[in-house]
Amino acid sequence: MAEFNKKINDCRSQLAIVLPSLDPDAKFKGVVDGLINSGFENIVIVDDGSDADHQKWFSEAEKYPQCVVIHHKVNKGKGRALKTAFSYIIENFPDLSGVVTIDGDGQHLIGDIIACGNKMLENPDKVILGCRDFDLPNVPPRSVAGNKFTSRMFKILFGIELSDTQTGLRAIPADYFTRFCAISGERFEYETNMLLQMKRDGIDFIEQPIETVYDEEDYSSHYNAVKDSWKVGKVMLRFLCSGCGFRYAVSSVCSFIIDNGIYYFLLRFLGMAHKGLYQIISRIVSSFFNFNMNKFFAFRTKDNYGKECLRYYCLCIPQAIVSYILVNSVDSLLNISSPGLATVVKIIIETIIFFISYYIQKKWVFKRKNDNTNT
Repeated sequence: MAEFNKKINDCRSQLAIVLPSLDPDAKFKGVVDGLINSGFENIVIVDDGSDADHQKWFSEAEKYPQCVVIHHKVNKGKGRALKTAFSYIIENFPDLSGVVTIDGDGQHLIGDIIACGNKMLENPDKVILGCRDFDLPNVPPRSVAGNKFTSRMFKILFGIELSDTQTGLRAIPADYFTRFCAISGERFEYETNMLLQMKRDGIDFIEQPIETVYDEEDYSSHYNAVKDSWKVGKVMLRFLCSGCGFRYAVSSVCSFIIDNGIYYFLLRFLGMAHKGLYQIISRIVSSFFNFNMNKFFAFRTKDNYGKECLRYYCLCIPQAIVSYILVNSVDSLLNISSPGLATVVKIIIETIIFFISYYIQKKWVFKRKNDNTNT
């Protein structure tokens, strides 16, 4: 029991609570009072442009010596509010071990806040995410559908296995404040960008189970599964297009044009008699171009050129053999004699191979030693 109490006291004194809020109500007061009564010593509240009718709640919070209220004159969004708080803590509380970000609507219980804080103190190099259980029978179906969809997209597109992609309860080590202040996004998209940037930077996380709390009336008026999932989806797509996946696609398109351009040119002007030889010639030229584009443009790795080249061709040669066999088999099966149609068959087969090749190159050929993603 003494050890448990010590851990709680460590959490209360070594971490700051970050609470962004827009036009709060009585629930906000309950959250602040709960934090004070539980002994938290550093509470940073950001008033994100609330109107005059709601300023009384911030005024009441400012009466507590444990609370600091930072006011945005106009609404700037939750992302900017969080970054404002991180910047303030960097300047004014340099000795703190980290923060716990929470929402002011009462959905994050004191016990869960403490649990996330303690977990972070035990794992000072990891971000702790308070994750709800969406398999519980009391969870609204819309929330289950929206979260399940975004969770699957996180896994498919980025290899991030996360059960609650929209949690606002996060314990963040102080070492990451500066980096997190630089993450793009001023509004809802910031928290999604944070998760994606963590993957890019190799910052690990731990899921901490928390209570699943819903106010049915408030939830019904604010949550739209399709709309909210689409917002998260747009952020993921934008992030994907800004990383190596997009650059790899550009590299592949250029290589694709070179490969199939040479293949068609040779078929068109030298005849159909030596299709296999033309495939080899076009692949030699395009693969050398593709390797250098992937290394210096798409994945931007600094590993030994020769080692990566060897790994690349350990993939490229079997891939070329598979392509050669499939293309010639389909041509023979369909009795194709037209250069244009033969080129179309090659394009279809190599488009399928493209996706498999991307995964292998990302995970093995151009894998960074200090990163799990290369995005």
